[in-house]
Amino acid sequence: MQPDTEAFERAKKKIMESVRPKLGIGTLSEKSVHAILKNYYEPDESRQEVPVDNFVADICSDGKIIEIQTRQMEKLREKLGVFLPRHEVTVVHPITADKTLVLLDGETGRFVKMRKSPKKGNKYLVFPELYKIKMYLKDPNFRLRILLLAVQEYRLVNYGPWDKTLQSETYDRVPSAIVEEIAVDSLKDYRQFIPEGLDTPFTSKQFAKAARIPTDIAQSVLNILYFTGTLTRVGKEVNQYLYEILDI
Repeated sequence: MQPDTEAFERAKKKIMESVRPKLGIGTLSEKSVHAILKNYYEPDESRQEVPVDNFVADICSDGKIIEIQTRQMEKLREKLGVFLPRHEVTVVHPITADKTLVLLDGETGRFVKMRKSPKKGNKYLVFPELYKIKMYLKDPNFRLRILLLAVQEYRLVNYGPWDKTLQSETYDRVPSAIVEEIAVDSLKDYRQFIPEGLDTPFTSKQFAKAARIPTDIAQSVLNILYFTGTLTRVGKEVNQYLYEILDI
């Protein structure tokens, strides 16, 4: 799915220029990732933070709801239980694919230095979070957007003698670009998470190798793909399930 680069830049400019300069260290209430993505998907503020069925939806437009959840997806369970019977709900989950660390002086807030982080994120990191709302994934009103982001992570640091870091605290994360936007609008869309060239039947270890992810993440992926009917289990090899792809 092609992200709307212009809409993203407008949302980022709106948040960073109109809101962030007014806030000082320790006064940030809504994190930048959430604020920018909320304005990316719906720039009309009258459709943001809308009361719906005794809850507050991040976005509600023409009866359709968007919830932006950066982590702890279990917190959505109650909302989804109430929203899904009456509304189409899209859950947006951002993942940091590329990170630049920006270090700020913890006392003055002044820039210290910047460096690239070696850590990289990928689309499969959504699956441990999806497991927490697994019971809703097959609901016909459920939608998912996975956003792989390039992010600048601002950290407040305090230095001791010889410029050694005594304390480091993450202050904010600001998305600089959308690397990729992945849409899951129906159960058949889960097939896109099966890596190409994977021989069947396969185990979780073989899946992990093909997808280039740790085995524990692969097990979460396979659990969800089995639950959504993307895969079936056809036996075991030693103590691991053997999986085959189903035609949906």
